[in-house]
Amino acid sequence: MFQGQSLRVTRGDDGVAELRFDRAEDAINKFDARTVDELRQAAQVLVSAGDIKGLLVTSAKDSFIVGADITEFGKNFALAEEEIAQWGAEANKVFSAIEDLPFPSVTAINGIALGGGFEMALTTDYRVMSTAAQVGLPETKLGIFPGFGGTVRLPRLIGADNAIEWIAGGSQNKPDVALKVHAVDAVVAPDKLREAALAMLNLAIAGRLDWQARRAQKKGPLQLNQVEAMMVFETAKAFIAGKAGKNYPAPLAAVNAIQKAANKSRDEALAIESQAFAKVAKTPQADALIGLFLNDQMLKKKVKAAVKVAHPIKHAAVLGAGIMGGGIAYQSAVRGTPILMKDIAEKQLELGLSEANKLLSKQVERGRLTTARMGEVLGRIRPTLSYADFGDVDIVVEAVVENPNVKKAVLAEVEKAVRENTIIATNTSSISIDDLATAVKRPGNFLGMHFFNPVHRMPLVEVIYGAKTDRQAIATVSAYAGAMGKTPIVVRNCPGFLVNRILSPYFIGWSTLLRDGADFVRVDKVMESFGWPMGPAYLQDVVGIDTSHHVADVLAEGYPDRMGRTFKAALDVMFDNKRYGQKNGIGFYKYEIDKKGKRKKLPAEDSHELIATVQPNGRKDFPDEEIVDRLMIPMIIETARCLEEGIVETPVEADMGLILGIGFPPFRGGALKYADTLGLKSVLDKAVRYSNLGKLYEPTAEMKQRAAAGKVYFPK
Repeated sequence: MFQGQSLRVTRGDDGVAELRFDRAEDAINKFDARTVDELRQAAQVLVSAGDIKGLLVTSAKDSFIVGADITEFGKNFALAEEEIAQWGAEANKVFSAIEDLPFPSVTAINGIALGGGFEMALTTDYRVMSTAAQVGLPETKLGIFPGFGGTVRLPRLIGADNAIEWIAGGSQNKPDVALKVHAVDAVVAPDKLREAALAMLNLAIAGRLDWQARRAQKKGPLQLNQVEAMMVFETAKAFIAGKAGKNYPAPLAAVNAIQKAANKSRDEALAIESQAFAKVAKTPQADALIGLFLNDQMLKKKVKAAVKVAHPIKHAAVLGAGIMGGGIAYQSAVRGTPILMKDIAEKQLELGLSEANKLLSKQVERGRLTTARMGEVLGRIRPTLSYADFGDVDIVVEAVVENPNVKKAVLAEVEKAVRENTIIATNTSSISIDDLATAVKRPGNFLGMHFFNPVHRMPLVEVIYGAKTDRQAIATVSAYAGAMGKTPIVVRNCPGFLVNRILSPYFIGWSTLLRDGADFVRVDKVMESFGWPMGPAYLQDVVGIDTSHHVADVLAEGYPDRMGRTFKAALDVMFDNKRYGQKNGIGFYKYEIDKKGKRKKLPAEDSHELIATVQPNGRKDFPDEEIVDRLMIPMIIETARCLEEGIVETPVEADMGLILGIGFPPFRGGALKYADTLGLKSVLDKAVRYSNLGKLYEPTAEMKQRAAAGKVYFPK
């Protein structure tokens, strides 16, 4: 009946038509402009046929439809608000045409059906779901909300309260959850899906299922009286406002759209959705979060490219069985790569195994892992006190203490025990890769692999290459990091590498602010309101004051013109007083274990007294904007320097390093994206305002050229 590049329509002898999504050039189905247009044509063919009794909607892929093609639709968000609304309205006419077909319809959801894919399924009268499938509307994670009728159809099917939870939370939902709230009408085993969907369709055709009543339910107003509506929506808005906060407007905007459309017919409600969708699509948060999604896709492509040229990793090893070594061993083993864990002391090996065991036990407690699977993973970690079996390993990750002399001795030792083509990577946060490379005879196979602590939680791995590192070694470590479930970012060797180098100016800006009289507690609150998961003082406590102090020394030596120590800072005072933060229970704040066994942050009043000793002019209040600018402007400038010096290849990698490595506020997109949002001219104006604070606030020549030419780091 119809054949396109994304879908086709066929007619069976029994009068049942099948609309089958089968994107020609991809392994997955997704909604782009072509697919929407082909769906429009398919609807016209189905309406005009005249002899169709029912419609079965299926997918030829392993998934149903993974969602909208954000790489294409995202470009539409550069349009004016009214144009975006019009685009949404036109797309919704297509989905409504499927819903309005003059015969019953059933969707067979065989795999993932998210976003636009699930919205497509909602247009049909019934849905049968495979036990292997998942459904959901995750758009709020991109700073937007469903725009193909999701805010209209889902509340009318499953109730406003359930729909708000699904849409505002952006969750992916398993079959049992979907069936419980009536988002789907049946759940069956994958091999029974087609048969069950056809059976349901035939029941509807025979009049044994009232498909017209179901359709009327979706096309009419929400079945809520005034009091019920007020309770549902106002309670939801209060909860979501508290949870999402002012920095993530999409969830609240979605609830407002559902509420505004609650007593409207479908078409009136869709018009409200399109207008509200257009408004939220124009927010800087949507711009940043969609950018992050695209950036993540780019990084995934780089990993795939690395895998093609990498040396295969079948067996790994880690040197050092402390918390870090145990974390690395766990991450390798849980992702399927067997690993040797070597140390010089039995006690340390027990510590490393205990770390892996603890992490796996938590997974079992949460129902994410069976005890049998836990045993399997632990079986992939083999503790050893010798190098006897290192002749079989493809990569060694050295994770001994952060001391160049110790590391050099260990690196020289392990190189003698491995094959000539074995990659040796050092897990260091600050020591020069080129300096450490002097300890090995095959520097081409040597590079940095900087994990962030805690290893199992932090997604970033910096892959740091030295002057003599081979390209294949870089690709191999990148591929191994990807296989471990991490996101690798390739970084050229320099003091502090990427993340610590950029974080240091932020901390120096903070130290200078404290020197000038700021209250560290207030600064923390302002920066947390800005979007950081924790303020700078709290972050120093979590990282470890001793660790931060050491990194500051390395960077002061590496960049004396702008990061050299020129005054005694609050960090120095804490270090001198052995207040190392969470690791010993006292830093800027103090830490105690509560009744639930969780670490609790508490005020430490004597911190103010200690800091007062390095505040020559006493305490002073600063406006929020000044606090933010004095910390963020140096960070932006240093990120620009890293890009200009080729420390990373692209603005994407610079910004994603900050998002994944130190929790830079995702809705701001990274330091360079934040600079784009402010406008580079505004950044330069702010830098001039604080130029008396030193070279950290001095923009680069290229930044000035970009500003003059009106260029941005991330073109629309």
